[in-house]
Amino acid sequence: MSSPDPQVRAARNPSTNPALRGPVVAITGAAAGIGAMLTERLAASDEIKQVIAIDERRGECAAAQWHILDVRDPAIAEKLRGADVVVHLALDLDLETDPAARTAYNVRGTQTVLTAAAAAGVHRVVLCTSAMVYGALPDNELPLSEDAELRATAEATGVGDLLEVERLARRAPRAHPGLNVTVVRPAVLVGGTDTALTRYFESPRLLVVAGSRPAWQFCHVEDLCGALEYAVLEKVEGELAVGCEGWLEQEEVEELSGIRRMELPSAVALGAAARLHRIGLTPSPAGDLAYTMYPWVVSGSRLHDAGWRPQWTNEEVLAELLEEVAGRHTVAGRRLGRKDATAAGAAGATVALLGTAALVRRARKARRRI
Repeated sequence: MSSPDPQVRAARNPSTNPALRGPVVAITGAAAGIGAMLTERLAASDEIKQVIAIDERRGECAAAQWHILDVRDPAIAEKLRGADVVVHLALDLDLETDPAARTAYNVRGTQTVLTAAAAAGVHRVVLCTSAMVYGALPDNELPLSEDAELRATAEATGVGDLLEVERLARRAPRAHPGLNVTVVRPAVLVGGTDTALTRYFESPRLLVVAGSRPAWQFCHVEDLCGALEYAVLEKVEGELAVGCEGWLEQEEVEELSGIRRMELPSAVALGAAARLHRIGLTPSPAGDLAYTMYPWVVSGSRLHDAGWRPQWTNEEVLAELLEEVAGRHTVAGRRLGRKDATAAGAAGATVALLGTAALVRRARKARRRI
């Protein structure tokens, strides 16, 4: 019997074929967004043995092994058997989702995945939150280290959920000895995303609160996927902040975007935002404004020490964001139709911030139709 071809022997040899000795990686939320991008990236990597993709629908990556289920289902433990690493990306941070339902999904899903991973013998779970957990505060250092205190409050969209995910991450290794948990915290995420911070650039004017000190740092989704891959391959661990190098001052953002500023007193801006959100006219609570007022720039030193570098600059990411949002019209965090957007833009700075004329008119029409 003839021996196999040398190339075949090499392909079957773990010492010469990295994929045979690489990890089996399970990814939740794998059918869309960042999860889909990471699934495709890892499935094509020579350093990954296999990708297990988990979502409520099947995605497009044919190279992955798919399991269709809700991450809150305890049956997920069986699907994770054989995995070395789990990347949990099944989070709902949609601005339009009911806050109570969003929190129930995010917290329960993370709890279930951590417990299931431990039960299945997984040794590492990678969670993705946001650099927003550090909080946007006037006395923040520029930049913040990964070890900086998490001083955010639950007043901004989804941040309360992310803080609870962070708490679960800290508790998991004590509750499940042998389970390693890595948390990745990206800056303002751009690349097919829709958040209160990306909608900021859909407004006719860039709101600047008087006396504030904005500093803008972005993170492209491709760079986030690269950072997640580093965590998967155990090149780095712990709490990881990820973003472009440095930051942009508000004046630089205005010059690069070509969008003029609208400066208002803090009491006016925060009071209007709170009122509009309270009566249900805008999806963004007043707490979202803090992240456009004060710095929350991160250093990313742990990833840098491990050899990771961002492929995108802040200027490049801002340019892509402006291209993505072109033609969209948002006032006070709520998207408007073309007619309302034109009226708001023509009415001047105050109406452009408050949005009351267009938004209240729409609300009244809706009530008359009921």
